[in-house]
Amino acid sequence: MSDLKLDELKINSKIYFVGIGGISMSGLALLTKGYGFTVGGSDNHPSERTQMLADQGITIYNSQEAKNIDEFEPDYIVKTAAILPHNKELARALEKGLTIFDRSEFLGIMTNSYKNVINISGTHGKTTTTSMTSMMLIDEGLDPTIHLGAPFDGIGGSVKMGGNKDLLVSEACEFKRSFLEFRSTTAAITNIDHDHVDCYPTLDDVIEVFAEFINKIDDGGYLVVTGTDKNIKASIDRAKKNIKVITCSTDGSDADFKAVNIEYNDGLPAFDIIAMGENIGRVQLQIPGGHNISNSIIAAACAYLNGASAGSIIRALNEFGGADGRFTIKGTYKGCEVVVDYAHHPTAARVTIDAAMHMPHNNLLVVFQPLTFNRVQLLFEDYVTSLLPCKKILFSEIFSDREVNTGEISSKHIADEINRRGGNAEFYADKEDLKARIDELINPGDMILILGPEDIRELGDELCPGKE
Repeated sequence: MSDLKLDELKINSKIYFVGIGGISMSGLALLTKGYGFTVGGSDNHPSERTQMLADQGITIYNSQEAKNIDEFEPDYIVKTAAILPHNKELARALEKGLTIFDRSEFLGIMTNSYKNVINISGTHGKTTTTSMTSMMLIDEGLDPTIHLGAPFDGIGGSVKMGGNKDLLVSEACEFKRSFLEFRSTTAAITNIDHDHVDCYPTLDDVIEVFAEFINKIDDGGYLVVTGTDKNIKASIDRAKKNIKVITCSTDGSDADFKAVNIEYNDGLPAFDIIAMGENIGRVQLQIPGGHNISNSIIAAACAYLNGASAGSIIRALNEFGGADGRFTIKGTYKGCEVVVDYAHHPTAARVTIDAAMHMPHNNLLVVFQPLTFNRVQLLFEDYVTSLLPCKKILFSEIFSDREVNTGEISSKHIADEINRRGGNAEFYADKEDLKARIDELINPGDMILILGPEDIRELGDELCPGKE
């Protein structure tokens, strides 16, 4: 982790983002421009996002060629982890002796540039919890800078530039150990589960990297955690750090922040929040699921510890409509409500399906696409047991943009095993066949729940065109 700050970079410098079209890179580019730097970047896949950046005055190249570096003349390069060493722009930057930062390194430099930094980590729930925390702080008038891993209507995108350098709220992902580059004054861990198996072959590896993340918190800072998560406790036990551990609970166990008097109204949770022994108000969430009660309490703790009042916490949660791709209602299709969610991991899928079951509907049709072949191979049994209870589930083939499909594992294997155990699953290699089968199965009043990466969530847009 570097001690470098943004204002220590060369005055009036130009910063070039290689792979600028990604959600995190595009957000960092916008924040960098907000700091007053001249910003440019490239992506081989032009999109609405790269057009948005161009509209904001950022120079965009729709291919990655050495001449782009010669033309833009950057002082610094920021690259995504997906950029390979033989990339032409990267090679030219090396020839010129330019300073090159990985995306996570550059975000780490940004965290060094703020007085107070809230980093929200965890295997599941990061985007939702970060969005909730941000809205509480905005309501309080604290004007934070915000960095999210998904678009959020509450800030009009994935980032928001604050008016000062007092407070940064950021999503902190453990993939490829990137969050070890980040400085925190408050860090949250929503949960620890075995994920990103290409980086962490065992659960113990995940516990270890979160222990290292805890050790990156400033001395005297806060660590906000789910108090009943045994894996988080294991990480805390391994970390040797002078910090204040703040516990959260939703199950009646004692904690610094907790949800009590929980009930569901048409599938939406309502509860009181106890903060440091005081009842600060009652919340009626607009998004379903017991997991979102937990996200709410962690967000409330992070915001409370950084200056948000009870009123701002309660108002923000009552109004929170969810981040993009997190139980997003796309509209109706042939009388059925269509919901999409990023839940591709077995644990996330299980809690999201449970949330949907609490919502008003006749029959629930689940459409599921796993993400990455190695994850499915290692967590195969978890996929089967998590999805087996579905009354009906349709599988699309595994999606991965960073692996070679060796043919050893397929979504069909999950479907076959579910059926062997008495479930009701079908596999479709072709998306058009999948859509045709949906038409055959649904009736008005049903719910279609589409789970997985953007590749399958786009089906929600196809079924409900023109819906936001």
